[in-house]
Amino acid sequence: MTALEDRRIIVRHIDEAHAAGARLVPACKVAGITARTLQRWRTEDGQVLPDGRPTSSRPRPAHALTEEEKALMLATANAPRFADLPPARIVPMLADEGVYIASESSFQRVLRAAGQNRRRGRARSPARHRPPTTHVATAPGQVWCWDMTYLPSKVRGQWFYLYLIMDLYSRKIVGWEIHEQDSAEHAVRLLRRVALSEDIHAKPQRPVLHGDNGSTLKATTVLAMLNWLGIRPSYSRPRVSDDNAFVEALFKTAKYRPEFPAGGVASLDEARQWGHRFVAWYNDEHRHSRIGYVTPSQRHCGQDVDILQARHRLYEMARSQTPSRWSGNTRNWQPITRVTLNPERDSVAQAAINPRDNGQVAA
Repeated sequence: MTALEDRRIIVRHIDEAHAAGARLVPACKVAGITARTLQRWRTEDGQVLPDGRPTSSRPRPAHALTEEEKALMLATANAPRFADLPPARIVPMLADEGVYIASESSFQRVLRAAGQNRRRGRARSPARHRPPTTHVATAPGQVWCWDMTYLPSKVRGQWFYLYLIMDLYSRKIVGWEIHEQDSAEHAVRLLRRVALSEDIHAKPQRPVLHGDNGSTLKATTVLAMLNWLGIRPSYSRPRVSDDNAFVEALFKTAKYRPEFPAGGVASLDEARQWGHRFVAWYNDEHRHSRIGYVTPSQRHCGQDVDILQARHRLYEMARSQTPSRWSGNTRNWQPITRVTLNPERDSVAQAAINPRDNGQVAA
């Protein structure tokens, strides 16, 4: 936006150049405007006009949200079950209930206008790094990720240890345990139990188990159990913290939940009770953003395709009812068909692609 005094100076310089013999179009180009802009700035008697945009009156769009709709969106976003969720999760959850209020961007605009658009939890955007080894999962049971993390205790210097195995494709927590000591024996017992619960012996291909370089996860007893189960181990690079990003992201989700015992737990039983509640929420209630906002249990059981198709039909119906509010296609509810762990080599990821598969890829 050019101020009135600056407009007058530009116009005066162009007039001087034009009077000295310069052509109008090149003179305007040197001044940084077009001849059409110069014509718009001037009145018929040669006076320079100020910019009319700040004082112009713009009619309200016919398809704009009403005050009642905005109030409904705020009330919905501030409901107890949605209070700590962003619009990216609120809208799919409502869609699963057959309710469509507005798009995610409309929710974002209304929340921004109300001063509620900041992060609704404690999480912050993670930094991205380029990790190495590539594994591609196209179904549950192909790639597992595991790790161990610390849970705080009310006793200073004491910790509890959470061992966890996650299915890469579905993001489901397929096994977990909490103990008072860090021991390879706990990891071995967890492996044996998950192998039985996931029935890997009946599968033609055993999963790959990816983990970091922790001494517990690379102990001789753990490697012996992996060999006996027919599970191929995979490890992160030394001193690289984000090669096991999927489990690290899961741990961050756990520790940024409102009910996480940040002040510490009093006993092992209390820690395990928290673990039961978190795993039940994560597997059965949490709409995961990287698998189409379905729960890990739904994806693990193959229900995600029907759910996403139902959302697509709902969005098409919503667009047909108010087409003026949709400038393009509806949201992409195609299922995530492949999940890539550490996508370093494109040839590995491309080898798992079905040419007739139009689904999305997550990495």
